[in-house]
Amino acid sequence: MFFKMKKKKLTVLSGAGISAESGIATFRDSNGLWEGYDVNEVATYDAWLKNKSLVLDFYNERRKNAVRAIPNKGHEVLADLEKHFDVTIITQNVDNLHERAGSTKVLHLHGELAKARSTVNENLIYEIEGWELKLGDKCELGSQLRPHIVWFGEMVPMMEVAVGEISDTDIFLVVGTSLLVYPAASLIDYVADEIPKYIVDPKIPHVNRVSNLYTVEDVASRGLEKVASELIKDFL
Repeated sequence: MFFKMKKKKLTVLSGAGISAESGIATFRDSNGLWEGYDVNEVATYDAWLKNKSLVLDFYNERRKNAVRAIPNKGHEVLADLEKHFDVTIITQNVDNLHERAGSTKVLHLHGELAKARSTVNENLIYEIEGWELKLGDKCELGSQLRPHIVWFGEMVPMMEVAVGEISDTDIFLVVGTSLLVYPAASLIDYVADEIPKYIVDPKIPHVNRVSNLYTVEDVASRGLEKVASELIKDFL
């Protein structure tokens, strides 16, 4: 009798760098501005209370850009790794490029552009048809819908789930993130010392007291191809 070997668990933390290659602007490279907007005016709960129309316009533009964007080689490499590993992607990105590339287990720490949620019941979440969310679009309770985004200053509700995913992983991979945005940046601290850890980024972030760390200083598309080859060679 032949037994099918269980796939090793690969957990990936992805950031804006992987989507940048698909043309989606990153916050860290834009001096505190996103496409000309001050983040304090569009990405906080206070901003929402102050000017809902401005906030909706900002996210409508981001959503329109994300709809037009195409997954790049980095997204495709991670999706292909599901053939060999049990892959979970924990992403700081709010686009759906991982899913569109074929990844099947994606956890969004900071919310999802393609969704809206009720302002009176955060558990009421809806898919947005197309790219536009407007004033007057309401949930089933009659409340205005807001972007399903974790704004600056808000709790990150998926952090506990993310920590659970990492706690029993066999391999940990970081791609396209500066590891400066908390609490997401702290996730690497939950990975056991003996677990191999890989970082792919054009500027490798400084991490303290991390063992079994391997780095590839390159953009996501090229760097992930290199790491994927190493993972397949070393762990299969």
